[in-house]
Amino acid sequence: MDLFISSAWAQDAGAAGSGGAWMQLLPLVLIFVVFYFLLIRPQTKRAKEHKEMVSKLQSGDEIVTNGGMLGRIAEVGDNFITLEIANGVSIKVQKFQVSQLMPKGTIKGG
Repeated sequence: MDLFISSAWAQDAGAAGSGGAWMQLLPLVLIFVVFYFLLIRPQTKRAKEHKEMVSKLQSGDEIVTNGGMLGRIAEVGDNFITLEIANGVSIKVQKFQVSQLMPKGTIKGG
């Protein structure tokens, strides 16, 4: 009798082992899905919005750079913009360093 019970347990353990392999992969798949929706997808969306905003920059727009400089765009080139930060004071900044487009009239006295 013990011979039959042992073989039944062996068969039962083999059946549970094949289903257990999928159950071990399930948490990894779930973690990847959570990372995608919480980290990867929002970051890709923000990058796309930033690229679109930078491509629409034009002279006269008021912007803030990543370094915190507030100014009005005097000239737009392919890779650089000329930013007027005060009367008669202009600096060149890379286009992708623009962090935010401000509403018109943010800079007073211009």
